[in-house]
Amino acid sequence: MYDGDESEGPKGTFEIYKAEADTLYKQGEYRKSIESYTTALELQPNEKNTLVARSKCHLQLGDTASALLDAETSLSDDKTFHKGVYQKAQALYYQGDFEMALVFYHRGHKLRPELQEFRLGIQKAQEAIDNSVGSPDKVQLTTEGDLTFFQKQDEKRLPKRGGGYSMGRSLAQAPIRRRKFDLNRSPGNEKTIKQLLGELYGDRQYLERLLKETDPNTNMGKTISNLVEEGLMYLDTRTDFWRQQKPMYARRHEKIMQRHRFESNTGKLSPNDYIIRELERIDLAQIEGKYQESLKKAQRCLSTVENFTEDQVPNKLEVIANLHSCIGNAYLEMGQFDKALEHHQLDYNMGDAHNLEEAKSRGLDNLGRVNARHGNYQKAIDVWEQKLPISKSALESTWLYHEIGRCYLEINKFEKARDYGEKSLTAAEEAEDPMWQLQATVLIAQSEVKLGDLSGALATFETSLDLARAQGDTSAETAIKKAIGEVNAKIAKGGSRGSGKSADAELKKTETKPDQDIDPNASSLERVDTKMEETRKEEEAEERERKEQEKKEQERKEQERKEEEEQKEKERIEKEKQEAEKKEQERKEKEEKEKADQEKEEQKTDDDKGEGD
Repeated sequence: MYDGDESEGPKGTFEIYKAEADTLYKQGEYRKSIESYTTALELQPNEKNTLVARSKCHLQLGDTASALLDAETSLSDDKTFHKGVYQKAQALYYQGDFEMALVFYHRGHKLRPELQEFRLGIQKAQEAIDNSVGSPDKVQLTTEGDLTFFQKQDEKRLPKRGGGYSMGRSLAQAPIRRRKFDLNRSPGNEKTIKQLLGELYGDRQYLERLLKETDPNTNMGKTISNLVEEGLMYLDTRTDFWRQQKPMYARRHEKIMQRHRFESNTGKLSPNDYIIRELERIDLAQIEGKYQESLKKAQRCLSTVENFTEDQVPNKLEVIANLHSCIGNAYLEMGQFDKALEHHQLDYNMGDAHNLEEAKSRGLDNLGRVNARHGNYQKAIDVWEQKLPISKSALESTWLYHEIGRCYLEINKFEKARDYGEKSLTAAEEAEDPMWQLQATVLIAQSEVKLGDLSGALATFETSLDLARAQGDTSAETAIKKAIGEVNAKIAKGGSRGSGKSADAELKKTETKPDQDIDPNASSLERVDTKMEETRKEEEAEERERKEQEKKEQERKEQERKEEEEQKEKERIEKEKQEAEKKEQERKEKEEKEKADQEKEEQKTDDDKGEGD
């Protein structure tokens, strides 16, 4: 990774090491990816997206402690960084701390309610808690028992040694705490471990045999023993995690319940299980860009849910409203705006009629979004202004103000666009969200250019540039610099305000709709404004690619497993065949020997008779 002496430090740029690490992660080279991310962090310490990426690598390697540390570091400057919140929740979940994971899944869902990963995280954490402790009404709290939780809380309040976070050394190189393994477990415990580990149980048996047969007194033996103990430690932590996530009694109960589940066209699942499964599949298809598939699944699920009773599904109305929203989203992505409006209107109407706040809020969001995509900017403004009074957070308000301002910009009401841009900026500052502060200042600057206030636009773009630099957003920084160059050129031609008409006429040629693809010949101002949409699509594409890689890896492992089983089966058949042939040969030899002995005996008898005569 370094050229020459390591003491000279990294030779490349942050972007090069970051791109290298991203590529290694996609290839499954997690340890090498950690090294590249660590080098990148030496160049830009505490860059939060890189910390989250390295945390994912640690999680893939089973190093949950390092994953949690990186996730927490990414949140040190911005507690509302949703990627860091999600990664911290993931690390806590895989540590087996389901309660705290649930807290952070809820926190992320409150920050970004539109992201489905937080909703799925809440579901799996709650299920793990229920499996671990049972129903709340069966739990009785006493003052007796293990108080180590409170001791750990006290330890967290004590000042830590070391004075901070070292970026020069990868967390993967941290010393591993070792412990002795009990190789003589009881049969009952062994059976439980076998059920929990599944296919990995064979690997565990191999490692245990290897540990017994290795002499730890030699250098090579010591190295092998250390590696084997690391492997056994990892399998032990996974066993403990799976035991907490879904204990054996829960697994047995689940098997029993599967025999008594509701039998219908839902595939022998209970109504609630069927709904949760289908909603996850609908969301996944939407994320992967399979909008036709998502639409069909949502329509089929809606038809089934409508036939359920209120006793079977107590929140039936909420589920139906949510499914109309899913159908509307699929139609929107397929460009069928009228049908999208129809279903989002049904979602909103059900929320309004039955006082379902989430459905009302979601319906207004989506109705505005469809109208904006369709070019009906005034209708989008009217809908989103209905949503403003019921906004639940400053972050939600800054998004609404920004989108309303964008629509005003499209219909040439530039003063309104600037006013809503300033409102968006105020809300973003209240939410302490630098990304939306950047978006809001760009909107204000665009409006000022349209109004002919070029000196004001220049000052606002300078503020935007500072925000982009602070976030390490190099693409936004480049686009803003180009926009500043354009504004300076216009000031040089016609002054800061006196050439309002000519400046406006010049910029009017470059107007585009916010949801269209970026024209390579478009103004840099518009490229900046579409940055948010580009980033979202890139993240979705990366997520789809990651899931596709995981799927391929699983298929490859499954194929290898099948080939291995087939090879073993062939070897078994060949061995049985050889044993059968060997037994047949032994049988024939035995028969021939017995026959020869019998002939000798008969010959001897005949000889004895001849001598007697």
